[in-house]
Amino acid sequence: MKIRNLRSTAVVNLLIAIVLTLIVNFSYLLSLMVEKRESNVHRQEQRMQKPEHEGVLQLSEDGYGYVICQKSLSAEHPDSVVQYKIFVSNRKARWYNLQDGDRLRCTAFPPRGKGNRSIDEILLQNGQEPAPIIYDRPSRGEDMAVQLLYYFLLSYLLLMVMTSRLDKQNFSTRNYLQRCTVVIILTFACYFLAPFINWQTGKVMMIFQHDGPSIDWMVILKCTVVLVVAVLYGRIYGLLSQRQQIMLENEHLRSENLQARYNMLVGQINPHFFFNSLNSLAMLIRDKENDKALDYIDQLSYTFRYIIQNGQNTTSTLAEEIEFARAYSELFKVRYADKLFFDIEIDAAYSDYTLPSLTLQPLIGNAVKHNTITRKQPFHIVIRTEGDRLVVSNRKAPKLEPEPSTGIGLQNLRSRWQLITGKDIEIRETDEEFIVRLPLQKPQL
Repeated sequence: MKIRNLRSTAVVNLLIAIVLTLIVNFSYLLSLMVEKRESNVHRQEQRMQKPEHEGVLQLSEDGYGYVICQKSLSAEHPDSVVQYKIFVSNRKARWYNLQDGDRLRCTAFPPRGKGNRSIDEILLQNGQEPAPIIYDRPSRGEDMAVQLLYYFLLSYLLLMVMTSRLDKQNFSTRNYLQRCTVVIILTFACYFLAPFINWQTGKVMMIFQHDGPSIDWMVILKCTVVLVVAVLYGRIYGLLSQRQQIMLENEHLRSENLQARYNMLVGQINPHFFFNSLNSLAMLIRDKENDKALDYIDQLSYTFRYIIQNGQNTTSTLAEEIEFARAYSELFKVRYADKLFFDIEIDAAYSDYTLPSLTLQPLIGNAVKHNTITRKQPFHIVIRTEGDRLVVSNRKAPKLEPEPSTGIGLQNLRSRWQLITGKDIEIRETDEEFIVRLPLQKPQL
């Protein structure tokens, strides 16, 4: 059972990890598309608003430099020119792989105070458009494969930590917080293994291999999304597992309780039946019908053996109950000979239907106990099926001196039916007839 649960948990975590991987990566592609579109629009607006400058780049040994530009003082004196400088940071020079002596056309930010202008956007580099940084990236397929693999493994690892080996002792808040601490540490460690694009070299590398600042906000955002989803799912999974465990325990306790109550009710049958049987045997002995008494003892031992064997079962098939009814009737025939008759009409289609064990015994016993049985008034007990119901009926012939009744038999039968089937039996009594209808249960395939 534990292996099966572990496999099902692993499969569910696998599917969630795939979905989560696609979400964090393809949402990133969408953000790139939006960012690229917005940057293009912004670039066009800048070109329309900012004047263009052209000059020769002079780089220092430290990597930064200036674009030396010239402009005419006036249209009337085109030969009169003045030089001015546009500052180029070492970061910009490194990103665009600028070389000393490159001729650049660019836009510039206005100077701050008495300083120089600073370069904004490079429009032309030696007469050609500069290659955007994104063009130096690896192929989209290679990049995406690395990204998908990394975030899939990260998602699956965190989900398994949050959901594996959950049992009754692991549903506590303390255990949940411990798991959260573990996945936070794992996420922090895995962050330095995250792949990213080195915009200078265009290669896929891990963050810990980067010489510069080890902070990539996009990777942090993705890892945070994976972490939050894993933590929330772990909590939901734990609550659902706890609820399922409680339901299983309640069902187990309910089954044990039902079995205990059923055993108690069945235990009431044997003393009740034994008491009635001894009374019948005592009457035979008082009447000095020794042969009938011996036959009665033989049938009684057989019947008790049947009750002991089948009383351990909660339910029996209709065929088994009818077989018991035939054997049980022999006890009464020892005493009543040709005065008592059993009319059994059972549809064979319902032979495998089930009902609580020892259902017919109290019905037959009560019918014989409370009615007059003589040669002039032979007594018939009818057992038949009406659709999926078993019907036990007899005409009423009350004794002149009614037998004392405790009501244990019928009440016991009703309780067992409600306990096992959840259904009630129908008892209908008129001046002339007593009828009990019992709903049968379909056999379980």
